Amino acid sequence: MSPPQHFMEQLDQEKRYPAATQNQEITDETTNSKDGYDKEARTVVTTLDDSSVNSSRDPANTLPPVPLQMKLLSVLLVSCIGFGSQWSSGVSSAMKSTMKKEMHINNTQFSLLEASEDFMSSALILLTGIFTDRLGGTGCIVYGNIIYTIGSILIAGAAETRSYKFMIVGRVIASFGDIATQVAQYKVFSSWFPPSHGFASTLGFELGIKKIGGFVGKSTANIIAKNCGFSSVFWTMVGMNIFTNLATILLFFLVRFCEKRYTSIADPATGEKLTEKNKKVDFKKVLEMPWPFWCMIAFTIFQTTTANVFSQNATELAEQRFNADSITAGWYTAVLQYAGFFFVPLLGVFIDIFGQRVSAMVVCGAGCFLSMALVCWAPSIKGTAAAFGIYAFAFSLGPTVIIDGIRTSMWHQGAFGTAYGIKVTINNAMSCIIRILTGVIQDADNNSYHRVVRVYAFFGCASLVVSLAILTLSFLSPDLGRLQWSRKKRVAMGAFIQERLQRFETVTKQRNKRISVACFGFTMLVMLGGWTAYFWGVATGNNK
Repeated sequence: MSPPQHFMEQLDQEKRYPAATQNQEITDETTNSKDGYDKEARTVVTTLDDSSVNSSRDPANTLPPVPLQMKLLSVLLVSCIGFGSQWSSGVSSAMKSTMKKEMHINNTQFSLLEASEDFMSSALILLTGIFTDRLGGTGCIVYGNIIYTIGSILIAGAAETRSYKFMIVGRVIASFGDIATQVAQYKVFSSWFPPSHGFASTLGFELGIKKIGGFVGKSTANIIAKNCGFSSVFWTMVGMNIFTNLATILLFFLVRFCEKRYTSIADPATGEKLTEKNKKVDFKKVLEMPWPFWCMIAFTIFQTTTANVFSQNATELAEQRFNADSITAGWYTAVLQYAGFFFVPLLGVFIDIFGQRVSAMVVCGAGCFLSMALVCWAPSIKGTAAAFGIYAFAFSLGPTVIIDGIRTSMWHQGAFGTAYGIKVTINNAMSCIIRILTGVIQDADNNSYHRVVRVYAFFGCASLVVSLAILTLSFLSPDLGRLQWSRKKRVAMGAFIQERLQRFETVTKQRNKRISVACFGFTMLVMLGGWTAYFWGVATGNNK
């Protein structure tokens, strides 16, 4: 490239993305239509002062920034909490065939039992997300884990007496605690780590520890049941929940300690100060979510639902396909589903440094479709084993990409709890529908998975289609395209992000609000569908 040509390209680049200076107005009157970013003429004025870029520069603020050791300790404690919760959540799915024999229930009744938590979560977690933004994450985790432990004691008592109804009551009570902790864990991360500056890395580490917890719980559940008795599995779950309570109390005091001695953390790119809690409750936020956030929701509807429902039935499917007992099948599925635990933290580091969130989403969607297609159309031992292997890799990508994508798509960190609450609401409502639907299909098919796997294949295909659509949109809009940005580019484009924020709050505010209202309305319809499916299961006598 010749020097004059290089110089002209530099001028063109500076014209399109002017650099932000202190107390200087940044005006961008036109945007090059070649990039497809914005074909309308516009004038956006953004003022960045020195105090907004870095809170530690504020002369009135004499507190030092939070040291790295404290951040890592908080990540470790939250990971311990995740380990315990994932251990508990993996128990019942691993013991599906054992529970059906011991509790004398069918597939629809088992699905109704699993859907009890989904039902309560879909009903309450949206409000939990809004109030978590107001109250903060650590306090909600403490109360949530205490309630979850009470529910786990009732579940263990129900297993002891073989009472199906009592177990449903225990699962519902436990769900109240789970609802409080689901949002709060990631709210803590969002208040300590900005996008591309540790959020994905810490998220990946925590999810990797969760996978280890799920592996231990799923692989040992049937062994404990066979050697120590059916109810012993659930009493072990109670002990694990006591461990998570201890970790939660330590986290609570750590956060309070840091609040008193250290200053708040700022996003290096935009200067936004990260906070654990807001000054007031704002219900309007659910109707003002940015449209890239709803793209993440469109993907998680299909990908996460596939993961939830398939994981519920994977052990029993392995028993039938591999002609193995429950213990051997539990080991197979635990190893194959959770073998990617070491890969998840690496993915988080990759996303923090290089970005490419949407690209990773496409890989996840492709793997999701391929694994479910093999389960559906290659029912042999080799085909099922290959499906489980691809599943282990592809579904390791999903949670990290989706949660970090949601955080990065948000203009304001203070609304992250609400955003994640919407995500869990629609996931659990959809899972509630599909769990009961697949349970009914399996009962009608003489306990076979011949028809059920077609549902898995459909959702896998939808995951791929949605991810490709999002990838296409990322080339057309910078609001979605910034999910692909690396750490270096995001910091360099901080002024441009502020310009897009100003445009979001002025020029496109009404258009985005219409999109958000329509998408939230769809979320409410899915939630009502989940409730309908659950109450249908109860009304048809499957709770007896």
